[in-house]
Amino acid sequence: MPKSATTFDYRPFSAVQQFLRSEMAAGICLLLAALAAIVLANSPWQDFYHDVLKLPITLTVGASGAFGVDKPLHLWINDGLMAIFFFLIGLEIKREILAGHLADRRQLVLPLLAAVGGMVVPALIYAAINHDNPENLRGWAIPAATDIAFAIAIYSLVAKRLPPALKVFLLAIAVLDDLGAIIIIALFYNHGLALPNLLAAAVFLAGMVALNRCGYNRGSWYVLLAIAMWFCVLKSGVHATIAGVLAAMTIPLHNRADKRSLLLQFEHDLQPTVAFFIMPLFAFANAGVTLEGLTLAVLWQPVTLGVIAGLFIGKQVGIFGLTWLAVQCRLAARPAGCTWRHLWGMSQIAAIGFTMSLFIATLAFTGTAHDSAHMTEVKVGIIVASILAASAGLCTLWRAPAARQAGRRR
Repeated sequence: MPKSATTFDYRPFSAVQQFLRSEMAAGICLLLAALAAIVLANSPWQDFYHDVLKLPITLTVGASGAFGVDKPLHLWINDGLMAIFFFLIGLEIKREILAGHLADRRQLVLPLLAAVGGMVVPALIYAAINHDNPENLRGWAIPAATDIAFAIAIYSLVAKRLPPALKVFLLAIAVLDDLGAIIIIALFYNHGLALPNLLAAAVFLAGMVALNRCGYNRGSWYVLLAIAMWFCVLKSGVHATIAGVLAAMTIPLHNRADKRSLLLQFEHDLQPTVAFFIMPLFAFANAGVTLEGLTLAVLWQPVTLGVIAGLFIGKQVGIFGLTWLAVQCRLAARPAGCTWRHLWGMSQIAAIGFTMSLFIATLAFTGTAHDSAHMTEVKVGIIVASILAASAGLCTLWRAPAARQAGRRR
């Protein structure tokens, strides 16, 4: 750990433990919100549930209303509140790269290869199953994402008997996985770019970079410029959540004038809001799947099958396979105290997909000819794959040697 990081009271293992504890609680809230959405979507109040999400909300700036956003509540959640979620992800990625587990390039190789395998193999499996349907292929990135909140919530059930390095490895993979998902969204899920709005967004981003270079360490101007950039990105055709990531990259971690880290302060302040409000609200707005009329045949639909096979099989093959290959080729060493069974169980838990998978699905299928049917198939696929992954991961890790025995059984 670089010495400078300690100036900001950034202690890696205490930070990881706090993150894991909060994510465990967030996973429970996420699960309850998803269950509530499914119950409402299949109850006498299902029309009320859907009508609330379609409620139009208009926000205008100025008396003439020339500058404004008019969207239903559902899209305010997906395009607006989720930008804050992506802002927090961006902060975590920047911190990990500058002063965290990804700062040591020697320690970066294994989780980087594992994360790449965990995204590429699921996408290839989904594409192979849906290769003959161009509309279905739009969802190729859906099984590439891991839901860290659910994954950690499941992992915590057996965490006490596992080597601490396994938690760090899972967290590093999750951070890189999120970075990969952000890149995919930026490159492949854009709609009709409007260059004037992109240029305006670039001006606001340049202003935030200038504040950083000048050593400005107060949050107010960063927030104002970030909101302006979000508005321009929203109008540009690039998905608005990318604005959150770009804004996060400009927030200073270190400051020469004092010991206060604005980045860590933003993380500390936003984490409870994101974990216990934004993510559960997103789950509530997007997880509601109507089960009426569904039969087992839905499991054999190409989209459903692609999501299940991509997540449950692809994640395991990609993460564990690339990890094994890297170790065998002496590109990296196994995490301290971890057996191959530990790493296999961890790769199974990483196959739990929810928040990011659902988010990518909304980008892939909204506005298509069969978007409603596709979203139902995606939700069923994610639920089935996540149940399989959680069950298999718990079983594998429970049967793995305890941390004190792992050193003797390598």
